[in-house]
Amino acid sequence: MKNITLPLTTEIINSLKAGDKILLSGEILTARDAAHKRITDLIKENKQLPFDLQGHTIYYAGPCPAPENKASGSCGPTTSTRVDDYTPLLLDCGLKGMIGKGGRKDFVIKSMKKNNAVYFAAIGGCGAMYGNAITSSEVLAFPELLSEAVHKLTIKNFPVIVAIDNKGNSIYY
Repeated sequence: MKNITLPLTTEIINSLKAGDKILLSGEILTARDAAHKRITDLIKENKQLPFDLQGHTIYYAGPCPAPENKASGSCGPTTSTRVDDYTPLLLDCGLKGMIGKGGRKDFVIKSMKKNNAVYFAAIGGCGAMYGNAITSSEVLAFPELLSEAVHKLTIKNFPVIVAIDNKGNSIYY
């Protein structure tokens, strides 16, 4: 297991290989389909985002409400191909990491290689475990989307696997 503290740097990204087992710590953003559409619309309209994508990692998840004395409820990954159409634009705007489940379309992998980015796989069905790795949660944008709002999460020892590295090597193919 490699321990990585976010944000991702070029050096970290270049050191990762498909299949590496990672414990992530630091800050990540969450965004699902509806938030990706809004983010993309803002970018295309040349409007300022309510957060900076540069160097960030997005977790394709919608955190459940937090039980008493916890930062978050269950927070499992969603299927990444649901946001593939939005991903190249976000990568072009500085996104460096993504966390989800399942493979990615060829055009996303091409954009990852172009933008020196990495895709991590989280394990579906382990939402409660991932919720326990969240030490803080704050809504950054689109609160009316509820669990699909963009959250900033602070995580500690969040287990993932490098699913697709910056060279396009994949555990899926």
